[in-house]
Amino acid sequence: MIGHANTVLKCGIFGLSNFHEQEQFFFTPGQIFSCLAISLHNQGLTRDGRLQARTKSGSKLHQCSTLYGFRYSNMSSQVLENMGSNEVIRDYLEDVPLSFSYEPAMDALSSLITRQKRGERSNVMGKYGKLDRMLMYLKILGLEEQVAGLKIIHVAGTKGKGSTCTFCEAILRESGFRTGLFTSPHLIDVRERFRLDGLEISEEKFLQYFWNCWHILKENITDALPMPPLFQFLTVLAFKIFVCEQVDVAIIEVGLGGTRDSTNVIKQPVVCGITSLGMDHMETLGNILGQIALHKAGIFKHQIPAFTVPQLSEAMEVLQERAHELMVPLNVAAPLDSKNLKGVKISLSGDHQLINAGLAVSLCKCWLQRTGNWEKILHNDSQETDIPEAFCRGLSTAYLSGRAEIVYDKFSKYYNSSATDENSCGNLIFYLDGAHSPESMEACARWFSSVAKGNGKVSPLSLSALRNFGNGCARHIKDKVEESNVISKQILLFNCMEVRDPQVLLTHLVNACSSSGTHLSKALFVPNMSKYNKVTSGTSITASDSTSGDFSWQFSLQRIWEKVIHGPDPVLDRSTMMNRTVSLPSLEFLYEDAFHCSAADQLLACSAVMPSLPQTIKWLRDCVKEKPSVRVQVLVTGSLHLVGDVLKLLRR
Repeated sequence: MIGHANTVLKCGIFGLSNFHEQEQFFFTPGQIFSCLAISLHNQGLTRDGRLQARTKSGSKLHQCSTLYGFRYSNMSSQVLENMGSNEVIRDYLEDVPLSFSYEPAMDALSSLITRQKRGERSNVMGKYGKLDRMLMYLKILGLEEQVAGLKIIHVAGTKGKGSTCTFCEAILRESGFRTGLFTSPHLIDVRERFRLDGLEISEEKFLQYFWNCWHILKENITDALPMPPLFQFLTVLAFKIFVCEQVDVAIIEVGLGGTRDSTNVIKQPVVCGITSLGMDHMETLGNILGQIALHKAGIFKHQIPAFTVPQLSEAMEVLQERAHELMVPLNVAAPLDSKNLKGVKISLSGDHQLINAGLAVSLCKCWLQRTGNWEKILHNDSQETDIPEAFCRGLSTAYLSGRAEIVYDKFSKYYNSSATDENSCGNLIFYLDGAHSPESMEACARWFSSVAKGNGKVSPLSLSALRNFGNGCARHIKDKVEESNVISKQILLFNCMEVRDPQVLLTHLVNACSSSGTHLSKALFVPNMSKYNKVTSGTSITASDSTSGDFSWQFSLQRIWEKVIHGPDPVLDRSTMMNRTVSLPSLEFLYEDAFHCSAADQLLACSAVMPSLPQTIKWLRDCVKEKPSVRVQVLVTGSLHLVGDVLKLLRR
């Protein structure tokens, strides 16, 4: 370090108040990294990284680009607020190295969460409505005209929005276009919501765009126009990213509903899509399917083409009526016929994905036609009736984490004494699907049954057949491996939000599994790690990694499960279940004969409330280690938050 001033360095604060013009001060990277806040009184930064006094006239340096190769554009709100009136630093110092400003960015995002849990009303005040505020935020950021110039595919629906958007992105990327994809929610890291050319945005780019939007909006907030809530901010950020990255197509997934959704500031999309509709978010959208359909149809724009999938008549009538009012040409996209895929298989597992893929094909074809690119795509294909090769490539490579995803636990392979091949996957397999509505729960159960059941015999898989632990990897099972005598045991790992109806969800799950010949021998109910009021990154360690103190909801889920399995009579005593202590069951619990459990005798050999998710994962690994002759297949469902938490733990 080189210094030419009497300066005291403290962790958290640099007090530099006595510099003369032209004096220099250099800090080592380690000293910069260790400090969370910087107070530079009456100082500016030159482009070459020198600390230089302000001129006597009080003029400010208007640009602060780099310091020792690090980009300074990412200062947290807490740091800025701590600086008080230090205008030079607050306005123009552009923070610490990017890798060190990621967690402050998560803290800043968390400050925008306006509800403690789903179902609560937002406490955002101000005289403007949501969409009016959104338009004002875009105008403040200078994005109003640029967003109007984006060539957008806008997709709403209850089930399959994310899958449909993912298919669209992959198809158009394989067709040679630069793509931007905005989806929600994220499972592990917020950057998952923003994809450029099929990849989540880099940490560096995310932070550049994030802090740019944050600072500008912070400088322009008023009592009438407060900072946007989380999803509104992320939506604005998506538009900022896609405009600056000059994408050819932006695929935008609606967050909630349609009419009043933050994404509905899109005025002239190229084409709109409505996926399968069902009963979800009823606390916001209404208790009947027609009301929900009306909200979803809110993304229709005057004379802009739209596509939907086969719907129940109650929903279809509402969509058609709204389309007629707006002179929207509304077409029903038929489910994809796999015979037209020239021998390739779509990458997302489950029969329901043929519906989403069919909608994506129609949306992409319309987008290409309306942007004048359809003939370019067809020039290498022999017949217009065929699905273009680029479409087939996109459908076969699209990837969406947490939806019909299979993950082979990398730790359990070391426990399997019967596996001599170092490439063996081990005997602990997680089947992850974020289903949380009755219809999606049925689809999840059918998918799980189709990929997990093996009549008691499951074959060890080579990791080479499971390159990315991807959604469709189970299709390799029959072709890639030899049979073994490993016994398979299917269990459920479950949680859901309290605004859901677990009685309906668990009933649909059990019935659909049973009709497919699959029996879930055990059910484990566990609290989520992630919190609704906290945005975390993939490396964040939260306090909820440890044991939770309140298990009342998990005990309620267990009680409902036992009623679904054993019938309503006799009913388990609620107080008895609630008073049970929460601790890890013995390893033998997993292998106990489920027929010994009795609701009448309070013997719950079919289910358990687990103290925490990290302890549950470790317990499952210990079970596999204890009995390597048993393959444990864990269905994780009921909540995308739970799925994300499991993925985070498995990747640590």
